[in-house]
Amino acid sequence: MITIYTDGSSRGNPGPGGWGAVVFYDSNNQETRDKKQWVTEIGGRENYTTNNRMELTAAIEALKFVSELQTANSKLQTVIYTDSKYVMQGITEWIHNWIKKGWRTAGKKPVLNQDLWQELLDVSSNLDIDWEYVAGHTGDHGNERADTIATSFADQLSVDLYDGPKSEYK
Repeated sequence: MITIYTDGSSRGNPGPGGWGAVVFYDSNNQETRDKKQWVTEIGGRENYTTNNRMELTAAIEALKFVSELQTANSKLQTVIYTDSKYVMQGITEWIHNWIKKGWRTAGKKPVLNQDLWQELLDVSSNLDIDWEYVAGHTGDHGNERADTIATSFADQLSVDLYDGPKSEYK
């Protein structure tokens, strides 16, 4: 089981932006055959972007990371928590109609961020994913940490990304 928290941030919208993700998973040590709960934080930045693009990028990059954890014979159950209703509804509801309509909205306008929606669809196609909405800024530790990572990258502030045992994660 893999649990992911994602968030995106943009200053100015559009403006400088950042994305962050916190990934909880089982790590197998091949030498000792130990299975440990592990946490890896990832994040990044773009100079000129929107909040929605950063929210999508966080999900895409987290799923790319998860794809590397899987073996050819395993399909790991993954839960993604996002505070973006845009991402949540887009990937679970709207995307199917956009595809049927040639990447047009119900109002017949081109879908915004189509490039990222297509990439998200591509990286999620071979994964078993449950998408969950979590309200932002309500004290949920995973969501708060993903937000801190995203805003730190957007503001070009130093942030220490954790990669280690869950037992030592603060």
